[in-house]
This record gives sequence, structure tokens and C-alpha cells, in this order.
Amino acid sequence: MKILIINAGSSSLKYQLLDMTNEKLIAKGNCEKIGLNDPIISYKHDGKEEIFEGAKTHEEAIKKILNILVDKDKGVIKSFDEIGAIGHRVVMGGWLYRESVLIDEKVIKDVEALSDLAPLHNPANAMGIRACEKVMPNTPQVVIFDTAFHTTMPEEAYMYAIKYEDYEKFHIRKYGAHGTSHRYVTQELAKVLGKDVSEVKAITCHLGNGSSITAIRNGQSVDTSMGLTPLQGVVMGTRSGDIDPTVVQFLCSHKNQTVDGVLNYLNKECGLLGVSGVSSDHREVTKAAEKGNKRAELALDLLAYSVKKYVGMYMAILNGADAIVFTGGIGENSAEAREQIVENMENLGVILDKEKNNNFKRGQIELISAPNSKVKIYVIPTDEELMMARDTLNIVKNLKKSK
Repeated sequence: MKILIINAGSSSLKYQLLDMTNEKLIAKGNCEKIGLNDPIISYKHDGKEEIFEGAKTHEEAIKKILNILVDKDKGVIKSFDEIGAIGHRVVMGGWLYRESVLIDEKVIKDVEALSDLAPLHNPANAMGIRACEKVMPNTPQVVIFDTAFHTTMPEEAYMYAIKYEDYEKFHIRKYGAHGTSHRYVTQELAKVLGKDVSEVKAITCHLGNGSSITAIRNGQSVDTSMGLTPLQGVVMGTRSGDIDPTVVQFLCSHKNQTVDGVLNYLNKECGLLGVSGVSSDHREVTKAAEKGNKRAELALDLLAYSVKKYVGMYMAILNGADAIVFTGGIGENSAEAREQIVENMENLGVILDKEKNNNFKRGQIELISAPNSKVKIYVIPTDEELMMARDTLNIVKNLKKSK
């Protein structure tokens, strides 16, 4: 079965077409600047990339993607009928959804109703779903929630110490993010350890422009660094991460801004970008640090220190771990960041093999810990789209069996 994976943003729409008979990627791309000036659609297949005229709406973007996929000269399928199902990434499933589900009107309305908790993501995710419904009304659709993997957290991990009545009324709690990525690398880790996933105890570090750390016990998330929103946690590309809440009040008073203005500042102007003054891109900050830029050096130190704190905290919560896993753009590609994060953790049984860390083939699973390290250290490339496609396939298969 061929499955189309959709990840819709407010003005973008990423897509992948996968053949699930062999889990092979057929084509992928991104619709950028939807509804804005100079929108484009990128289309990658067979090692080539082409650019097409973009779209004014999400519905138009879906139509154009499908037309490209079936194009007589450039397409990779003969008709829309070859697409057996569509899987959608949705950031926030809140307390309502503990797993991926088949989409119906109730699910879409729930996604829209949860927009207060993810105002930048859920409305766009819902637009993508409704656009696909209009263009391919007879094709089953599945939603994969980023938060679902973290619904196994115990109360003491996800609760904030606010008035319990406010938690009950407003559902203010930790939800986490990147769940699809953490779940994927946990399953891959189980394979390389030769264990059933239910036996895995690990700390997974998804490090990119957005980053989160998760404690895994018995293959399940028992704590994670992101909170009610993706602002909580470690230092990120433009996000501050953990911060004293009174900083918001202080900035409101001293910068004459609203709460919304300060939250926008903490989400989009801080992190690596705000500290370094160079970029939100870890690679650019690293280059600046190598040239002696002290603020860039400080930004990298802050990032590594914040990740180390969560790793140490989760080592305590788990009472040790089988492995620490690095994934995501920074986690997979920055030897310097990995070394800085795990250095001086020998007494916790974490010892890096620096030669392995610096010299391995990117894009594959690699063990980078020293032979005498009690805790194994792995680099495992994430594949959220494949994880989504697997969920979509399983749900659609069960749907057909029930009929």
C-alpha cells in the first residue's frame, strides 16, 4: 500500500509518499508560503528536485501535489487510486487521544478545539485534514498525535503544582512533544539491543531547532522536557527553554510589552539566536564559536548544559538506563554537541568513545560509547514520517478487516 503523509503548517505543507510494501520513500517535498507572495512547491524523487508554482490555499496545495504525483512525465504513480491512505501529523492531542486514530468529523473538531494549547499548529493541522477530505473524500485518513506517546507519564511527572481546580478546569499540565520521534528511536533502540521494546529503559534526546529529552521506562514515556507548550525544557534555536515565570512579568514591565508579546519574544527571539546574536542554526553558531565569538560559545554551553541537566535528572528518575540516544538535526550531526553533553559523566557510567563519535557514517545507527561504558550511547536517525506511515497502515488494515 502507498501512503501519503501530510504535515501542515499555517503557511506550509510538507508531504511524503511511501510504499509500505518495502517502507521505501517514493517522493517528498514542501509547499512553502501558502497564501503569501511567491509560493512554491518542491518535489524530490529519484535523487532529483524540481520546483513548481505554489498555492494560495491548503486545498489548492493538496490538489497540486496530487497532480504532480500523477503527472504523465514527472509523476511517480499512475492515479490517485494508488494512494491507499493519508496520515496527518497533529501536534496536540491533549488529554483526549492516547494513540493514532482514524479521522472522522469528531476527531477534526477535537483537533480544532485543542487549538488553545497549540495555537500555531492545530488550526493548520486541521486545515490540512479538511483540504485532503475535499480532494480525496473516499480515501481513509489517520491522525498521528505528537503528544500521544507521552500520555503514559504518571501524574507526578505531568502535573504542575498549581491549584488542582485549575488543572481540572483548564487541563493545564505537561503534554510534551516530538512523541513520534521518541517512539521511533525507542523502537529502533530495542532492535539493536536485542530486546522487546517493553524492556527498554533509556533517555532519548531529540535535538534540533526544537529539542526535547524523554525518559523511557518499559518502552514508554515516563517524563519529558517540554511542557504545556514546546517552550518549556532545554535551550533551543529560538526558544528560551526553562525560565522563571516572573521573567515574563519583569519583561512586560521593563520592555512595555504585553504577555503575548513577551511569549512571542521567548519563543522566537531567544535561545541560540538570542544569546549568540548570530543565528538560530546550530551550525552557524558553531562556526562563529570556532572563530572566537564568545557569545556563540556561551550559547552552545547553555544548550549542552541544559541537556546534561535533563539527562542527569532522568538518570535519577529511571535509576540508570540501558542507553542514551541522540537524534534530530543536532543530535545526529553534531559530534561537538554530543561530546559536550556527556562529558564528565563517568561516575554515572556514561563514557564516550571520542573517535567513534567523530568518525562514523551519518544516516545510520551507530554505537558511540566506549567499551567500558555501562550506559550505551547511540546515534539513531529519526524517521517520524515512517513512524506515521506505519501507524496509518496498521489502522487502515484493521479497518479493512473489520469490514
